[in-house]
Amino acid sequence: MAGRGPQSFKKRQKEQQRKEKQMEKAQKRVERKTNPQNSTEEELVVLDRPLILPEFMDDEPEEETTSANPAVSKV
Repeated sequence: MAGRGPQSFKKRQKEQQRKEKQMEKAQKRVERKTNPQNSTEEELVVLDRPLILPEFMDDEPEEETTSANPAVSKV
């Protein structure tokens, strides 16, 4: 096409960065396939109730009583 000059320097740098990024991603994919992480190190546990951590056990649990707030009545 007439009137078009050579590729601009910024455009060339941008294209090179894009290619480098693609190469890095491809290398990471290959590494993940060749060296899969062991999922046995940390097993998932299904919880049937909330987990209370020891560092949060400082406070006494509050007892729910209906006489503490006489304005609220259960119907």
